[in-house]
Amino acid sequence: MSTPVSRSRIDRFLSVIERLGNALPHPGTLFAGMALLVILLSWLLSRFSISVVHPGTGEVISIVNLVSAEGLHRILGQMITNFTGFAPLGTVLVALLGIGIAEGLGLISTALRLIVLKSPPRLLTMVIVFAGVLSNTASEVGYVLLVPLAAIIFLAAGRNPLAGLAAAFAGVSGGYSANLLLGTIDPLLAGLSQEAARILQPGYEVNPMCNYYFMFFSTFLITGLGTWVTERIVEPRLGKYEGTEKAEEIKPLSGPEKRGLWFALGGALLFTAFVLGGLVPADGYLRDPETGNILKSPFMSGIVALIFLGAGLVGIAYGIGARTISSDADVMKGMGKSMETLGSYIVLVFFAAQFVAYFNWTNIGLVVAVQGAEVLKASGLGPIPLMVAFVAVSATINLVMGSASAKWAIMAPVFIPMFMLLGYSPEFTQVAYRVGDSVTNIISPMMSYFALIVAFIQRYVPKAGIGTVVATMLPYTVIFFIGWTIFLIIWILLELPLGPGAGMYLPAG
Repeated sequence: MSTPVSRSRIDRFLSVIERLGNALPHPGTLFAGMALLVILLSWLLSRFSISVVHPGTGEVISIVNLVSAEGLHRILGQMITNFTGFAPLGTVLVALLGIGIAEGLGLISTALRLIVLKSPPRLLTMVIVFAGVLSNTASEVGYVLLVPLAAIIFLAAGRNPLAGLAAAFAGVSGGYSANLLLGTIDPLLAGLSQEAARILQPGYEVNPMCNYYFMFFSTFLITGLGTWVTERIVEPRLGKYEGTEKAEEIKPLSGPEKRGLWFALGGALLFTAFVLGGLVPADGYLRDPETGNILKSPFMSGIVALIFLGAGLVGIAYGIGARTISSDADVMKGMGKSMETLGSYIVLVFFAAQFVAYFNWTNIGLVVAVQGAEVLKASGLGPIPLMVAFVAVSATINLVMGSASAKWAIMAPVFIPMFMLLGYSPEFTQVAYRVGDSVTNIISPMMSYFALIVAFIQRYVPKAGIGTVVATMLPYTVIFFIGWTIFLIIWILLELPLGPGAGMYLPAG
């Protein structure tokens, strides 16, 4: 473990961060306060006759005062529609309903156990990091299942359990935005980005798959970096485990679980055939019926619905094979359980929706974006220094505000229009944010599962605390930040698409 001096310095540094983070109110309260602040600012700024010229239309944009009879009528009359029409709400709820079926019937936990049990010893670290990244598809399952399981597996293999725990945590949390599949975070962030982009271009659409290419290849980058850091830095530093915890036997998959996985594979193949049948033919039923296009098609607009249907079908198939489903009530129970975890999120969304709506109505975001864009344009900075700086800003803010969606709901209305005015797409800004948001998750005490990770470590090192976690995970943050930023720079230099139909620059005209 680290020396008392270094641990003391880390603890002092973290205590400052922790105090700052704890001083923040609940995210819901934060958004309620910010909504009120926007209303007051609209009154104050309107008195100074602040205005800008819209760079696209030439129209003069002034601050709209909401402290007025008309503003009050609008606030009262649209409070409900602000909430129900908030783009991320429906997408997250629908996606989680499908994931809830697969998780509730046991498919996801069984699949993760299979991955780690079947991995060769020399590839164990790589497989655990890789499994951690993939687990993000199902939200928090990686934290509650894979992280403690990885420690058990490492201990059973005669290795330091903290190294296994760190490898899994690095994949699950440090690689939060990388994946081979779409997860619940993709439609959530895309919805927030779309709301922000429409401040400048009302009809702009941000698809949940807009960052898919970048995140797909980032999966292998994070897996490689996480494996290297674990085996070359973290595990040698931790040394041999000398604690009292004894190795546990990891039970192999039972007969019903194996049968369930075969059934799930069959369901996945059927669903894949359905999707390909609608995409491969020129007149496929998932293509645009008029143009035959895929980028603007029922497939792209219905990607969240397809996540729900695919996860539900594969989950039910597993349940039938593994006999974890006895009636339709088990399916509904899994869906209901996934919704139980969203109470706080729905409250947060209600206030976030009001804040975003008021921000749009007042034109404050547009005025800030235009003036900020002018400053950045005058600076002469190109896309690489701009986006690297934005990655660093996102990573820093993440230390004191853990929720990815809450941060993006605040940052997107300012930065997306600002970068759009410089010619950069919302999808490009979003991908830079996701890199910064991910890399400091593993050292942020404000991350919602940080306390759980401390508890897992204390099972093996009873005296461990926040400093232990950060000292162990800091090498991942540094290497992930450097490696992922370089990867982003290479992507920019090659001008590669970020996802289907999503480039780095706004289309001309």
